Amino acid sequence: MQDASSLAPTPTPPRRDPVVARIAVADVVEAFAAGLRDFQAAPSFGLFFGGIYALGGLFILMTVTQLGLPYLAYPLAAGFVLIGPFVAVGLYEVSRLRERNEPLRWRAVLGVVFAQRQRELSWMAFVTLFVMMIWLYQVRLLLALFLGFQSFSSFGGFLTVIATTPEGLMFLAVGNVVGAVLATVLFSLTVVSFPLLLDREVDFITAMITSVRAVAQNPVPMLGFAACVVVLSLVAMLPLFLGLVIIMPVLGHATWHLYRRVVAPAEP
Repeated sequence: MQDASSLAPTPTPPRRDPVVARIAVADVVEAFAAGLRDFQAAPSFGLFFGGIYALGGLFILMTVTQLGLPYLAYPLAAGFVLIGPFVAVGLYEVSRLRERNEPLRWRAVLGVVFAQRQRELSWMAFVTLFVMMIWLYQVRLLLALFLGFQSFSSFGGFLTVIATTPEGLMFLAVGNVVGAVLATVLFSLTVVSFPLLLDREVDFITAMITSVRAVAQNPVPMLGFAACVVVLSLVAMLPLFLGLVIIMPVLGHATWHLYRRVVAPAEP
């Protein structure tokens, strides 16, 4: 006859959530420096992913122009920055391989990118796109509230209306405030989530909670990093998105190194 104790279920070890560390502004500066070093060490990978990002921006701009929707050019360009963490997955892998002193091979890097379709990171992509859709819907709503349903023949005509009329200035002010709130929420949810999901086997809910904790515990350096990302990205977009070929890979590598500093290594 078996002992009753042998029939008892084996206790499940408690789940260990990622540990969030305290960082300073100096850590953000070093993350940018490390990102630049990664880009300089493997420029072909950076230029490849940065080129895809820039081409995507040009495609969006040409599409809204051809569809006669010039008023969507600015919000789409701003929203395009929001999906940067998802596009930068390949850059995270390059930085991770360099950390391990492993050879950089296209097959390995691209293989990791395509493998994310079957992992939790694909759910984070859905969250990112969902927030971007909310952003676009609120732009249409604000446009109807402040400017009515008038049509704009060109992007220049749209800029003239929002820059020279009281209704246009109000639309711009309210739209930027709402956009800033959405951008802050999405940044808090994703800045650590994407590299964490690439690096460890955790669910996307845990990854988002960890990312929010990282921002909440380090508001000044993390939001400072976010401000730098927005400013650099918008400046890089001015010459027809071409600046993103350089800026985007540096920011992607920097995000990986910031993740390494704000999330403690996993315990063995």
